[in-house]
Amino acid sequence: MIMNTTLTTVRFVHIATRSMSRVFALLCAATLAATGPGCIAGAVGAIGQQIERGKKLDVPAQYDGLEGKTSAVIVNADYATLVEHPDVVGNVTANVAVRIREYVKGASVLPPGQVLEWQYRTPQWRSLPYGEIARELGVDRLIYIDLYEYRLNPVGNSYLWDGVAGANVGVIEADGISPDEFVFTANVVEKFPNREGVGRESARREDIQRGLLTLFIQGSSWLFYRHIEDKYPEY
Repeated sequence: MIMNTTLTTVRFVHIATRSMSRVFALLCAATLAATGPGCIAGAVGAIGQQIERGKKLDVPAQYDGLEGKTSAVIVNADYATLVEHPDVVGNVTANVAVRIREYVKGASVLPPGQVLEWQYRTPQWRSLPYGEIARELGVDRLIYIDLYEYRLNPVGNSYLWDGVAGANVGVIEADGISPDEFVFTANVVEKFPNREGVGRESARREDIQRGLLTLFIQGSSWLFYRHIEDKYPEY
């Protein structure tokens, strides 16, 4: 059964520089000299909006149980996705595994090629209990990414780009008291591009796919380590 996770608290990282203070002072002085006090509020508001847009979030890991453990990333997708986007499973498997190995201290991640080969040699793997999958792969933690939606166009419209990638991401603890149940779950949904009405003449398919996968891989891997992200992402 899917378990709800506790929302974590994020801390704002305020970035203030001497150059910004200098620009602020010069702008205020110039505005006051040219137009008087009445326009100072507008200048201050514009600078405040710029500072707000530049804020960062210091976000802790939502699941921090990979340190000092062996783990494997496995991705599931439906048949239609596998046929239309045959590279997506391997791409997500490899890149999420690489990020976890790089950014989670003490984490040992099974090589993605070994996981993909096991999936190929075990066509019935989807019907196995989660704990058994982890034991078959020989790991303490199984990171299970169930990709329930992946598309580049709106449904029924191949002339526009509207990429969406959505997945339920869960963790199995093979050495825990309930190895067949998720101890952590999160829903990750990413979209690219971030505006409507982008047609085929404005962007290539590979660019849309690259942008969507980059965001989805980033969002999925960020669940497992502390990171800095934009408060107001622009992409």
